[in-house]
Amino acid sequence: MAIPITYNIRNLRLRLGATIMTAMGIALTVCIAIFILALLTGLSKAFATSGSPLNVLVLRKGSQAELSSFISRDAMQVLKYLPGIARDARGEPLASGEMVVIIVLPRRNGTGEVNVTVRGMTPVGFDLRPSVKLAEGRWFTPGQREVVVSRSVHQRFDRSSIGDVMEFGKGKWTVVGVFDAGSSALDSEIWADVNQMSSDFDRQGFSTALLRANDEAEAEAIKNRVSDDQRLKLDGRIETEYYAQQTKSGRPIRFVGTLVAFIMAIGSCFAAMNTMYAAVAYRAREIATLRILGFSRPSILTSFVLESILLSMLGALGGIVLMLPFNGFTTGTSNAVTFSEVVFRLQMTPGVLASALAFALIMGLLGGLAPAWHASRKNILSALRD
Repeated sequence: MAIPITYNIRNLRLRLGATIMTAMGIALTVCIAIFILALLTGLSKAFATSGSPLNVLVLRKGSQAELSSFISRDAMQVLKYLPGIARDARGEPLASGEMVVIIVLPRRNGTGEVNVTVRGMTPVGFDLRPSVKLAEGRWFTPGQREVVVSRSVHQRFDRSSIGDVMEFGKGKWTVVGVFDAGSSALDSEIWADVNQMSSDFDRQGFSTALLRANDEAEAEAIKNRVSDDQRLKLDGRIETEYYAQQTKSGRPIRFVGTLVAFIMAIGSCFAAMNTMYAAVAYRAREIATLRILGFSRPSILTSFVLESILLSMLGALGGIVLMLPFNGFTTGTSNAVTFSEVVFRLQMTPGVLASALAFALIMGLLGGLAPAWHASRKNILSALRD
């Protein structure tokens, strides 16, 4: 015969002070776990939603990032006319030679300066990124010292509003627009005319080339053709694969977060265990009465474990509520590949919430199992005399 769950709910209400204190400890642990998972999910999605499977990114052979790559203008001419390259309405190949540099901008909140990526591109670069939309102002004019900034850069850094002037290269650049990259990795960039940037930074070539294929099969063929051509000494990569590799920027967050959550989880397990042991000691006669009424030891064991799990679920709900105001919060981290800041948003997805609930369930199970076993093994006569 099973003990009804209303019995456990009543006990949690009777020991309201201990229930609240234990639930708060679990809530803080779950809150930390959700925070770390939401960070990692937001960072992963920033890279996972970047790029197109039809785009082939070309780098110098051996380079792991656009910043350390170089492509000559002669090689760019060869790349533009490879078989399988898509063409625009005018019949021109959809291929953009681009230049990537790092500049330093001060944060709006005055907490210091951060590396920000500036991408020099041709007008074809806009066509290669159709998901990026102009939010305010206008696109830069080719040949002019003008830049457009992402919405995240505009929100986080000084000198990034329309009409502001940035200083890098050999002079001043005017901000003429703000674009929305949909929380992708491009949301951490500033865009300018590649030829004007080449003049400012005395570059005779490009950092990278972006090529659009007619279909995914052609994209794979172009990637292999570029990598296999010994004359070019270049590597081709599908753009989505390139950005997916950059998720390793989240490894330090994952390590530190897991360590902190693990330490806090141990503390929460002991708190739950202490609460349940106190309940066992307080309810010794009650447990003996349940045995006399015919409830078996397995029923008592199950009931106390269930009570511990209910306690941990209560804490988990508290942790979720505590984190709700931070859902969608914009933050940034240093990209170990590009040495610049990657801006992303905390995302409390259903998967994150499910993981948090599972985490709390395990804490409740571990915290309640030993006290429940102790309760189920109590001697009836001894318990009645306590």
